[in-house]
Amino acid sequence: MADWWTSPASAEDGKLIMVTGRRDVRKFRENPRFNIRVEVSWKYVSGADGMPSTEDSAMMEEVQERLTSEFDKDPVAVLTGVYTGDGERNWVFYTLSTHIFGKKLNQALESLPLLPLEIYAENDPDWAEYDEMCDCEIKLD
Repeated sequence: MADWWTSPASAEDGKLIMVTGRRDVRKFRENPRFNIRVEVSWKYVSGADGMPSTEDSAMMEEVQERLTSEFDKDPVAVLTGVYTGDGERNWVFYTLSTHIFGKKLNQALESLPLLPLEIYAENDPDWAEYDEMCDCEIKLD
């Protein structure tokens, strides 16, 4: 079972962003092949609070469950962070191959209706985005 934390953050315009990060990523981070960051984004129409509707939120949870299940079975990628707010949900993964990632993403979501997903990838061998996200974690010691 993955170990997660959640903390509030602010967008540049001051709107609430809920940041959820995964703690137990050492085995992936120590593997130099997991050097590609892939961001899967879903822009949605939000209310004044910037959060998704109940329907969008339920479908986003279904997407996340399918993706994490797929990558748990075949760990070619790991979900490291989820950002929700200001009209957008972003899932951040680290993977060893964009080709295999895309194939697994399509397999996991093939039975769902067409979704408004955008995918971005870049090399991030130092896991810079992950480190920046972890700066958002509220320490309760």
